[in-house]
Order: sequence, then structure tokens, then C-alpha cells
Amino acid sequence: MVLLIESFARLPGVGKRTAERFALYVLSARREEMDELAKLLLKVNEHIHYCQVCYNLSEDKVCLICSDPTRDHSVLCVVQDPKDVIAIEKSGDFSGVYHVLMGALSPLEGIGPKDIRIKELFQRLKEGGFREVVLATTSDSEGDATAAYLVKQLKTAKLKVTRIAHGVPVGSSLEFVDKASLSRAFKHRHELS
Repeated sequence: MVLLIESFARLPGVGKRTAERFALYVLSARREEMDELAKLLLKVNEHIHYCQVCYNLSEDKVCLICSDPTRDHSVLCVVQDPKDVIAIEKSGDFSGVYHVLMGALSPLEGIGPKDIRIKELFQRLKEGGFREVVLATTSDSEGDATAAYLVKQLKTAKLKVTRIAHGVPVGSSLEFVDKASLSRAFKHRHELS
């Protein structure tokens, strides 16, 4: 039981209490449910890999987004992780294609441009066909550093380079918004007509 709890606790975002709940569920679940879960975990581990074009998760060599002819293949959204693609796709507001960096620059942790998929990004851009690059990195120091680095490198390219807006979350009370988000919201405010 202890090893099972420790295994669950190694999952991202799973603390000790949640790991204990998972372990207790496994012990009380029907055998068929656990067989199905085990088979699914093994199948995903064997058959899901990274798209050869954008590095998003895929069952095939090229993901469904990259191979979709209805997407706007002239607009490239740069994100840090595959989970960012999932979040943006849920919004339904982006119809272009993606490039997943598989991380962000973090000089303090020794993560530089060679440690993430920046070289592959520039290779894709060099091959042409893009009119806009949308930077959708996080609004923390690593995401900001990554965006700043990319903007600097893309200055000579004849591309429109944009960054998604950051600021006050919809539906939140200003008293609960952190200082950095509120500051960014004021800095990037726009005129209403």
C-alpha cells in the first residue's frame, strides 16, 4: 500500500492525501475496472508520442492539428507544453497550428535555448509559409524570458509577432488579483470605442 501511495504521489499535482485516496479507490474497485485502467495506461504509454512537426501529443507521426487542412497553417502559436495546446483548443478561439517548446527558458535552473525546442521552431519558420507567430507562453518569469528571447530572435523575420494578453481573470474580484497581474492589466489596457 505504501509503494502505491508513493507512486501516485509522484504524479504532477498529486499530494499525499490525494495519493492515499487513489490507493484506497484502487483497493475497493472492481477487478474489471482496474484491468481496464491498467490496459489503458500501458496503451497510452506505448502509443502516444510527440508529433514530428509540432511536438504536441499524437497517436500518429503527425498530430491531428498539423494534418488538418481546415486549420490556418500561416498562423503559428508557440506554447510551452502540450497541456497548453489542450487549454487553447478548449477555448475554441484559435484556428492556426502550434509549436510546443517542451519547456521554458530558466537561467536559474540552467535551461537555455538548446534545452527546449527553439531550434526546431526556427527551422519551421525558415521553411516558410507563416505570416504570424503568436507567443502563448506563461506570464511567469520563465515564460516572460522565453517570449522576450523569441521576440529578440524574430526581429529580423518578416513576420507579425504577437503575444496573448495577460491580466485580470474573467469573473475575479480585483481584491484577489495578484499585484503582477493587475499591473500587467493596466499596462496593456486598450481604448474602448
